[in-house]
Amino acid sequence: MSFNWRDGNQLRLLENGDQFFPRVSGAIQRAERTLLLETFILFEDEVGNDLHEQLLKAARRGVKVEVMVDGYGSPDLSDRFVDSLTAAGVRFIYYDPRPLVLGMRTNVFRRLHRKIVVIDEQIAFVGGINFSAEHNIDFGAEAKQDYAVEVKGPVVLDIAQYVQQQMGSEQHTRRWWGARSHRPAVNAMPGEAQVLFVYRDNDEHRDDIEQHYLAMLRKAQKDVIIANAYFFPGYRLLREMRSAAQRGVRVRLIVQGEPDMPIVKVGAELLYNYLVDGGVEVYEYCRRPLHGKIAVQDQQWSTVGSSNLDPLSLSLNLEANLMVHDRAFNQTLRDNLELLIQQDCVRVEDDKLPPRNWWQLTKGVIVFHFLRHFPAIAGWLPAHTPHLSQVAPPVQPEMETQDRVEADNSGAKS
Repeated sequence: MSFNWRDGNQLRLLENGDQFFPRVSGAIQRAERTLLLETFILFEDEVGNDLHEQLLKAARRGVKVEVMVDGYGSPDLSDRFVDSLTAAGVRFIYYDPRPLVLGMRTNVFRRLHRKIVVIDEQIAFVGGINFSAEHNIDFGAEAKQDYAVEVKGPVVLDIAQYVQQQMGSEQHTRRWWGARSHRPAVNAMPGEAQVLFVYRDNDEHRDDIEQHYLAMLRKAQKDVIIANAYFFPGYRLLREMRSAAQRGVRVRLIVQGEPDMPIVKVGAELLYNYLVDGGVEVYEYCRRPLHGKIAVQDQQWSTVGSSNLDPLSLSLNLEANLMVHDRAFNQTLRDNLELLIQQDCVRVEDDKLPPRNWWQLTKGVIVFHFLRHFPAIAGWLPAHTPHLSQVAPPVQPEMETQDRVEADNSGAKS
């Protein structure tokens, strides 16, 4: 399944959970027919519990609600949490749940890493924000800096069609020219944005997102900013970043300076000499952990999504990004990134680069060979066929069962 660029969409950039969660909640409250939700992480905290309440209300008023969460990212949801949803009619699916082996989870690779919400085939949310409180600023020093996009317009039907297929949904999305007559016309208030929905899987679309990054770097004329939480990309992308910088494009890279996992910074630092020597400006975001996966090029191109630029996202995980051609959205995202650089980032200057000695050289050679060959190496990693596990609705709740028994006994006595 492949999609084309769609004209006339409306976009809204959402920063962190503080902007994302209220917009999603409001859209769910207005849902009338269908609600599709995919996420890597759903925690049973204040954010997850609020989502739970909204999903219950939607299902009880007749909305067809379908939810899919990753078996690795969301392994600890309680039976109470899930069963109350399925009892209300929610179709709840785990993507590739796997049993523990010696206390360890085995579904480490090929995770469902997408974060997508689609409501009534009219509005969609795509980005990197999970449903957990750590995406809200008031979470504290460990709150994640992240982004998502709210989109209305023709591209929403592409997103809905894709998610339905991945979930094995019984509903079938109609194309915009075959919309049901009782529905408001899609894109009744045209926007300017051209949007393309791009995903990576482990079948025919293994490197689609990476190819868009590579093409963007080759076509860049003046300026590129990439902000990515887990930066350890393939050799081709590193080479294109250097090539763009060496032909006069200002290439800026924002990575984690206060990572949520220390190994993230260790990996990125192995690439600093190669990038900085090639003219790329590298910045470490130091306010809190960076979780965003975004980029802008020149005045029109931008992307927001779930895909990191690391081996997992580029070669193994299931990911989804929106590619955008729109000056206004580009400027909004660019302004945000410029502010991040000015207020919260430290530039990696020559005096902050890792030492240039034989040990660093040896590590660099190993890293670049690894990055060059990782797509092939990924084919050797555990490649069982992931399966979807739909949670069945619970048997009649205990109170209802007891009421029925008492009613039967009463009838027998009469």
